[in-house]
Amino acid sequence: MNAQALTAAAHTFADPEQRLDALAELSQRLLAAARARGATQAEVSCSEDAGLSVNVRMGEVETVESTRDRGIGVTVYFGQRKGSASTADLREDSLESTVEQACAIARYTEDDPAAGLADAALMAREERDFDTWHPWLIDADRAIELALACESAGRGFDARIENSDGTSIGTGASIGVYANSHGFIGRERSTQHSLSCALIAGRGDQMQRDGWYTLGLAPEDMESAAAVGRKAAERTVSRLAPRQLATGDYPVLFAAESARSLIGHLISAVSGGNLYRRTSFLVDSVGQTLFPEWFSIRETPFLMRGLRSTAYDAEGVATRESSLVEGGVLQRYVLGSYSARKLGLSTTGNAGGVHNLHVAANAGDFDALVKQMGRGLLVTELMGQGVNGVTGDYSRGAAGFWVEGGEIQYPVDGITIAGNLRRMFAGIEAVGSDVDPRSHIRTGSILLGKMTVAGE
Repeated sequence: MNAQALTAAAHTFADPEQRLDALAELSQRLLAAARARGATQAEVSCSEDAGLSVNVRMGEVETVESTRDRGIGVTVYFGQRKGSASTADLREDSLESTVEQACAIARYTEDDPAAGLADAALMAREERDFDTWHPWLIDADRAIELALACESAGRGFDARIENSDGTSIGTGASIGVYANSHGFIGRERSTQHSLSCALIAGRGDQMQRDGWYTLGLAPEDMESAAAVGRKAAERTVSRLAPRQLATGDYPVLFAAESARSLIGHLISAVSGGNLYRRTSFLVDSVGQTLFPEWFSIRETPFLMRGLRSTAYDAEGVATRESSLVEGGVLQRYVLGSYSARKLGLSTTGNAGGVHNLHVAANAGDFDALVKQMGRGLLVTELMGQGVNGVTGDYSRGAAGFWVEGGEIQYPVDGITIAGNLRRMFAGIEAVGSDVDPRSHIRTGSILLGKMTVAGE
């Protein structure tokens, strides 16, 4: 191994399989310690992370950080009484103390009828490789070089770009083991790399900021440093001299990077915790038509090199490919075993979240959607958290562009878009084929027939 590779190895794992073996052995020791203290069930999660991050601004290095993190979590059950404790210390006395603390907590908690491991029959039976391990053997000097090249490409794109909000490059590797007293042991490893650039154009109160980023599980999945810098510059310059809009009801096209937030609001509304607490506007909504009849969302946990691909969820339950929405109808909720028991239902294998959602397109690319909208608001940025999960009322700050005659005319900002999520879902007119690959929620741009836009 050359000197650069030796330096870079500090930011990944030289032998991940050996570390996974060690974590698996550790998990079994902790489970045995829990059983010895009288726990009827127990589960252990062990994780280790390594990474490198570099930040530059205006041609100068601001930070270089190398990280190594570890976490050990132990959860025990005494019947239906639960206790949890965690540590990052692998010394034997610390591990023993962690198990003892979890047991002490469980002994003093109340019985919870929904508490306990997921059913043993639901555990995943096989390990699968989804091509998620691609370490980037890059040292700090090379990372700095790439970050500076990215920022330089952006700053040199247009004379109106006079400042930078910084460029960051990061690489990380994670390994983890989850084990429980059903005999389940799951081992996973993954990498993720990113490069982002934020630029500032204009002066005084006319300044505008925007940027771009790329990420991937493998370095070759990322856009080049020059491409990221140029895209950040294009987006920043395009926002200069924004106008406001007259308040009114207009069609709204959410660009793909903004559109995934709409799907995120759906996931939150159909997730177990919000449902059993009855803090969701979609309580008792399975089987209801929420979207147009052509609309569908499918969960694909077995996608090769997917950002959230996995054979099992956070409880060891086997994942499966299934529809969340089909024919516009909500097919199921998003549940782990605890929330499922609270609702009198079965887990959907989603403890820890959803895995690679794909929103099916029914239209062409971004340009085609702009032409289809004809006249209306293109949203490229959303601000604030103005979503009421109980009622579905939606009100968020936004920026983007005004579209007239099927073409982008000028930038707009200082506006608020408002509606109700149930009506917004039903009012979706098109989903584009321009999928943004930088998220586990894979969707193209989404066109809504009408929203209230508050401007001047």
